[in-house]
Amino acid sequence: MIKAILIFNNHGKPRLIRFYQYFAEDMQQQIIRETFHLVSKRDDNVCNFLEGGSLIGGSDYKLIYRHYATLYFVFCVDSNYLFDCPNSSQVFVETLDKCFENVCELDLIFHMDKVHYILQEVVMGGMVLETNMNEIVGQVELQNRMEKSEGGLSAAPARAVSAVKNMNLPEIPRNINIGDINIKVPSLSPF
Repeated sequence: MIKAILIFNNHGKPRLIRFYQYFAEDMQQQIIRETFHLVSKRDDNVCNFLEGGSLIGGSDYKLIYRHYATLYFVFCVDSNYLFDCPNSSQVFVETLDKCFENVCELDLIFHMDKVHYILQEVVMGGMVLETNMNEIVGQVELQNRMEKSEGGLSAAPARAVSAVKNMNLPEIPRNINIGDINIKVPSLSPF
């Protein structure tokens, strides 16, 4: 099972954190620091597998990482899941690269919702769901089309105001009576 997926830059600044096992927030921060120190001090030409740090489970867990440009992609997995994970980490990175056309750190910052959506297409609850990159990209494109057809989140306030304006109220209520309570509504200007 995947215990955590961490993405951080060359300076150790987290860009995506997803824990699939509960850790208190301060413990999560310690795990992120320890993982960064373990991964960042390794040479680029050595194996991308190493034992998990003492905080994340030691020798029972492995860190599978990839270093692309300014980003480290780290999957923390238990030893039983070791052979399924390299492929899924590669699929995740390649899918990000395909969706963002050469993914970079700014894509992770400004499109966090899309990055989380892609991650959820690959991994959910610590288990790999999908490793077919074409299927994942297809789902992302479908999601993008749905967002565009709905006008996206940025259009939501305008749609709400428009819906209120188009409500067919026979007249604006002037007095509201609820039991013993009588509320007088002030005169409102029309929209």
